[in-house]
Parts: sequence; C-alpha cells; structure tokens
Amino acid sequence: MKKTQKKYTRGFTLIEILIVVAIIGILASTVLVGLRPATMKGRDARRIADLRNVQTGLELYFSKCGYYPGGIEAGDTCSGYTSITSWNDLIDSLKGSNIGVSNVPKDPSYPDDPDNGYVYKADTFGETYILRAKLDEAGSSALRDDIDENTFGIDCGETTGGPYYYCIQL
Repeated sequence: MKKTQKKYTRGFTLIEILIVVAIIGILASTVLVGLRPATMKGRDARRIADLRNVQTGLELYFSKCGYYPGGIEAGDTCSGYTSITSWNDLIDSLKGSNIGVSNVPKDPSYPDDPDNGYVYKADTFGETYILRAKLDEAGSSALRDDIDENTFGIDCGETTGGPYYYCIQL
C-alpha cells in the first residue's frame, strides 16, 4: 500500500506577507505626508491662542502692578524691577506675582528651549509690550492681522521663505 502525503495549501507565503507589509507602509507614509499641513496649521493656531492667553495674564499683571513685567518699574508695588531676557523669565514673573496665573504656555515645537519660539519684550517703562511667535505656515491668515514692524528690537517682519513671525503689541 502506497502512503500518500497530504499537501496543505492554506496560508500565506513569506513573499506574499512582505508584499502586503510594503503596500501598507507606502499607504501609511502617503497619509502622514498628507497630514503634515494640517499639523502645521494646528500648531500655528495653538501658538496664536497661547499668545492671547499670555496677553490676558499680562493685563492682570498690569492691573495689579501698574506696569508690564520687564520695564523699569517705579516703586515696589509688585516685585520691583525684574529683567526679562527669556520666555522663562516672563513665566517666573507672571507666576510669582500672585495674580492667579499658574501656567504660562510654551511653544509646542520648542518646549525645552529657554526661548522656545515665543518672545516677550516690554518698553523701558513697562507701558507697552510685544509678543512674538514663530509660525510654521507661510500662508497663515493670522499674518495679515498682526504687526509687521520691528519694535523694541524684535523682528516682526515677514520674509520670503521664512521665518514667519506673528506679533501682537499693546
């Protein structure tokens, strides 16, 4: 009696599995490339909202102290003169002034950088200030509504090819 072996034809070969994995990889990379502009717009929207929130904190500070942080403040209403040379200095000044500010945002792309993409500068007497964020997207509609001149040595002009600065001033 002759023994016959059963041949199993179920399952996938290694080549078929590799082809499917390659196709999934190509599709995934296409989707990720397509999402990049939406991600950039989302980060830019957050940056603009962050500056508006900081602006609210600065107004609270001004209401209590009579000047914005970083100017040569007269008197000791709040904490006296504090030099603001980085975003972290502004964070310390707003948090330490007992105005109810417990969190000051940092740029989503530069969370560990001391200047982290955001810039703050007050005039000499703390009567006005400028806030700046570096945007990712050149065609952002927010760039049409911001200020574009250099103020207090802070570049706010739009340049071809970037960087694209969004600035607000009071």
